[in-house]
Amino acid sequence: MSETKPDRIKFRDVQFLTSAPTLAECPEDSGAEVAFAGRSNAGKSSAINALTDNTKLARTSKTPGRTQLINFFRISDQQRLVDLPGYGYAKVARSMKDEWQRHLAFYLENRECLRGLILLMDIRQPLKEFDLHMLTWAVGAGLPAHILLTKADKMKNGPANNVRFAVEKALKEQSLDTGVSVQIFSSTKKRGLDKLEMKLNEWLALE
Repeated sequence: MSETKPDRIKFRDVQFLTSAPTLAECPEDSGAEVAFAGRSNAGKSSAINALTDNTKLARTSKTPGRTQLINFFRISDQQRLVDLPGYGYAKVARSMKDEWQRHLAFYLENRECLRGLILLMDIRQPLKEFDLHMLTWAVGAGLPAHILLTKADKMKNGPANNVRFAVEKALKEQSLDTGVSVQIFSSTKKRGLDKLEMKLNEWLALE
């Protein structure tokens, strides 16, 4: 008797659930979540909007760093996407940045239902300090990570693939490739959307 495959997630049906300034105000820690992380200009909100085919679902801002909350999006009662606070360009006090990072670290270290981390990097500026910090944490914690090299529409196919190869090589050299995958992505051109959907379906499958 063959096993029945789980239904593919209907990402167009995803809805905003809630925003939480601290872990204590997050939804119940059950089911399965995948978190999107990255520098403030990496295109997290744009990727979530492209995935759900809803340009108004995740707020995009012309002022990087404005998203200071952990934003939850409902797929089903037991499946969620999470948009984590961006980091890098916010014109705010250092103390405020430190506060954001404490909540971010606490979420990543204590959220039992977290299945994987989507880490977004501008393909023209990959593997910055924050990216390496996040990958080091994920690999150390045994949490799978999938890198989206975003804004690939700004680059031709050949150079874009060269960046992907270079990123994969650098991760291997730094022993940061365990459980880590890399792909090219463009929100505006919907490039790589199918690969992202496959990864999310894999991680968010309920047993």
